[in-house]
Amino acid sequence: MRFERINPLTGEVASSAEAMQAADIPNLGNRAAEGQKVWAALGPNTRRMVLLRAASALEARKDQFVASMMQETGSTRGWALFNLELAAGIVREAAALTTQICGEVIPSDKPGCLALVMKEPVGVVLGIAPWNAPIILGVRAIAVPLACGNSVILKASELCPNTHALIVEAFADAGFPESVVNIVTNAPEDAAEVVGALIDAPEIKRINFTGSTHVGRIIARRAAENLKPCLLELGGKAPLLILEDADLDEAVKAAAFGAFMNQGQICMSTERIIVVDAVAEAFAEKFASKTATLVASDPREGKAPLGSVVDMSTVNRVNELVDDAIEKGAKILTGGKGDNVVMSAIVLDGVTPAMDLYRDESFGPVVALIRARDADQAVEIANDSQYGLSAAIFTRDIAKGLMLAKRIKSGICHINGPTVHDEPQMPFGGTGASGYGRFGGKQGIDSFTETRWITVETLPGQFPI
Repeated sequence: MRFERINPLTGEVASSAEAMQAADIPNLGNRAAEGQKVWAALGPNTRRMVLLRAASALEARKDQFVASMMQETGSTRGWALFNLELAAGIVREAAALTTQICGEVIPSDKPGCLALVMKEPVGVVLGIAPWNAPIILGVRAIAVPLACGNSVILKASELCPNTHALIVEAFADAGFPESVVNIVTNAPEDAAEVVGALIDAPEIKRINFTGSTHVGRIIARRAAENLKPCLLELGGKAPLLILEDADLDEAVKAAAFGAFMNQGQICMSTERIIVVDAVAEAFAEKFASKTATLVASDPREGKAPLGSVVDMSTVNRVNELVDDAIEKGAKILTGGKGDNVVMSAIVLDGVTPAMDLYRDESFGPVVALIRARDADQAVEIANDSQYGLSAAIFTRDIAKGLMLAKRIKSGICHINGPTVHDEPQMPFGGTGASGYGRFGGKQGIDSFTETRWITVETLPGQFPI
């Protein structure tokens, strides 16, 4: 049985994939567990070589990835190529970690006791990846778990099954042992049952999920019932603070990139631009001029900076947020509501807490401009959110920027840079409704290994009984 993904632009079939069922999961779990034993028995440099080959195999599929992302998610060529470049970097960083999965010796109060801390593979890791940055996030879900000696199951998004399948094909070409790298594809209507079966499968020991906060809560509850740790990277409402001493030209560039790259469909996207009154008018004028150039068109033609959003539900959600804000007093600086998936950049000025756009994640090409009295109020507004993934501050006073960064409740904060910034070796994750746990670099090792305390007694035992 198969299901089809429809191209959001043309309405034609973009891809088809196997519609796996919950009943398929036990056999898959068994196979993944057997494959993990073989993979974990290999030395770290052997695992490194296979991972390095996987990075090259991903790059060798460049044209296939670009075509697949365009067809399944309406991505621009540039976004697809950026996805591929960063994904290959993630795999190479994971390869570098294979010899850094280290333990330690801890001094013991017990005479003659050698106390060791060891990091060991957990077994099978489930990675659930979304559609919006499909190569980056699909690869991130499995690369470090593999480096740590685990086998993996990639639960593909129903919106880009072919793009995620290409990842697994590339890893297969790299020479992983059988059943070490696995994929699950399913029709949208079967998602809840399939994911539930995966979380319940006894072979699966860790879960990582990137996606909405709503679904993340469901996954966390199901995992908790099974006493299985999760790494959750969820929604965001990233604030970008512009202080009175900011370089406004640099702030405009960073705000436009952060708000509208990939049509605002990034967890780190700048959703709130919080600008102090002293420079608000000057910034608004410069930003409106910049965003007026950010038009959208058919991404296959490559003639505009923005492409398509993923589906009409995104268009409807953005339009509702715009309507609500205007009704309550906001004004449009650039852009306007959309009637199809090709949406240009929209900027709303004068956004207040009474408006849904102030607090609800849009995940589309719209950004709120919010005025603040001063830097202290700007921080208060930044923290007036359930989310805490990424943030940014623009100021020429770096000491002040660092002080304010410490006060912002977010897992990530950039000074004089955009909210959208990712590197393979950096700890990536959020707080609050943006989730918990960290991907990236050595932080990822802790997420995907079991820490064990082992002792060796070197002297005769002395016991009170």
